[in-house]
Amino acid sequence: MASHCELWLPKKKRFCANPPLADSQFCGNHTQRSDSKWILCPIDPSHSVLEENLDSHLSRCPLLKQTQSLTSQPFYQRGINGGREDEEEEENAACKDSIFTSEMKRNAVYAMSAPKFLELIAKIKSVHSSICSKIPESYKIPEACSIWTKTQFDRKVPYQEKHALQQASILGNLEDFGVLKKSGFTCDAIGDSNGELEKDSDISTVVEFGAGRGYLTQMLADCYGIKKVLLVERKSYKLKADRSLRQKESLVLERLRIDIEDLNLNAVESLQGVAYMAIGKHLCGPATDMTLRCCINEHCDGHTSEAATGYLRGLAIATCCHHLCQWKSYINKKYIYDMGLGKEDFNAITWFTSWAVDADHGSELSAVDSSAQFEIVRSEKKEVVGMESELLSGVGDIVRNMEAIDRAVLGFMCKDIIDIGRLMWVKQQRLVKSELVKYVPLCVSPENRLLLATTMIN
Repeated sequence: MASHCELWLPKKKRFCANPPLADSQFCGNHTQRSDSKWILCPIDPSHSVLEENLDSHLSRCPLLKQTQSLTSQPFYQRGINGGREDEEEEENAACKDSIFTSEMKRNAVYAMSAPKFLELIAKIKSVHSSICSKIPESYKIPEACSIWTKTQFDRKVPYQEKHALQQASILGNLEDFGVLKKSGFTCDAIGDSNGELEKDSDISTVVEFGAGRGYLTQMLADCYGIKKVLLVERKSYKLKADRSLRQKESLVLERLRIDIEDLNLNAVESLQGVAYMAIGKHLCGPATDMTLRCCINEHCDGHTSEAATGYLRGLAIATCCHHLCQWKSYINKKYIYDMGLGKEDFNAITWFTSWAVDADHGSELSAVDSSAQFEIVRSEKKEVVGMESELLSGVGDIVRNMEAIDRAVLGFMCKDIIDIGRLMWVKQQRLVKSELVKYVPLCVSPENRLLLATTMIN
């Protein structure tokens, strides 16, 4: 026993097999720590170090080289797309955690009084009915993507039909917008910074944000013959479609391993003076807002904007995971205020969005989703039945007594409110056309909103 850690492991019914530290009965994993002596590593807060060893640790932290590599990239600019808190809150931002977690949002909602909670629900319904009354359905599967939708592609590429349908509809909507055509980009009217036009039918560059497994890029390469792709992805893992993409001799594949929050697209050398399209399939939560800032740079005053030094031709972002959205990064705070809502209401709204996807509501919501606007199911018949008893209950009791379908519809309302704010922000920028559509049916994916924009005059 002297050569082993003396911590008993009940599930394994034995002692830990690791060797003990010098002058200790336990190994490094099981030696008791003094909380006052351990601090988070400033390079990577996922681990902690002894305060007295901090200086030596900083020079040999395993993630030091990785961090230095990321920050030394010419297009790295910390927090450029991260947004900012309200001016009155900025003084306290440095000493507070800027990430408001789902648990924190839930606790804040449950801490509301019942009348305030019901008032917020009523306000959400009112806002939705006034500005989100009609989001058009636009499920478009282009002929160019038939080799994927009819499963005539390389069988060695992993494939799921629902993802192929989503990818195809994203490209179909871009084709409908005039950004894509069967042979690739339409590049007949590219405006430069001086307002002049450049004509070059050979330009076909795509910047894919949150590239994930690379299937959207794979479909673009297979079906539209794109020549160059820049993949923006924080994680450095090998794409599932990597082998197939690298076999395409005409395709130039460039990876930008960086957080979208820190990406200065103007500083990417390969995009200088190049017409490009920005795409993203399911950019989770704040990643959508950061991508919009990245592609359409806001000046510090927040009132004017300019396209990046590359020529932004079109944009397609499939939004998702609205429960992860953060007030700091949200692109259109003014819209929230104009609707009579505030930061606390926004945090509650983002938490409500999780109700839309916490179960399979596709069959129940199919009729609701195709109607002119969302309405709480059976609201006419039980709008505020038993209101007096609800006011005596806590918010937790009210939520638990709501039927699942009612929570789901409310969740979709909140998703729409968040996405409409993004659309309204895009409309305020110097873009020719923008639209928010339902690009696939609910039965394919409940995350079925697609934000489209183009700088082209068709």
